[in-house]
Amino acid sequence: MARHLYRCPLRWSDMDAFGHVNNVVFLRYLEEARIDFMFRLAPGNGSESFSGGSVVARHEIDYRRPLVHRHEPVVVESWVTRISAASLTIAYEIKDRADEDLPDSDEPNTVYVRASTVVVPFDFSRQRPRRITDEERFFLEKYLDDSGDGVGARVA
Repeated sequence: MARHLYRCPLRWSDMDAFGHVNNVVFLRYLEEARIDFMFRLAPGNGSESFSGGSVVARHEIDYRRPLVHRHEPVVVESWVTRISAASLTIAYEIKDRADEDLPDSDEPNTVYVRASTVVVPFDFSRQRPRRITDEERFFLEKYLDDSGDGVGARVA
């Protein structure tokens, strides 16, 4: 199972009055990572997958530790925990580094956020949800971890 890695820069405007990244900003980080992940399949190779749009049906987020502003980016690691006929669930960890950056290391890798998002492909011309295409399912299954470690981890 593959994981999508997105290195997300922290911006000065991300901080709140207490000097750490504001809780709402974490949702923006998840959005940036999700868009980067889902649109890797689309336009460049002529595919129209995911290019028609999608909507967020649900977010679930656990704040594990405060993140103080710094110059180094955080890593948003994403994977799929559930695929149904017309929705998918993406799980995330926002942390210091990708696990692949720490081979055989005893150095801790701080996790700031664990989260999940239910995404529904949407047909905006008809103003209604649509089914996941075979091409989209094939792409998503490469990132599927249905071991039960994520929220809603299953394939339907």
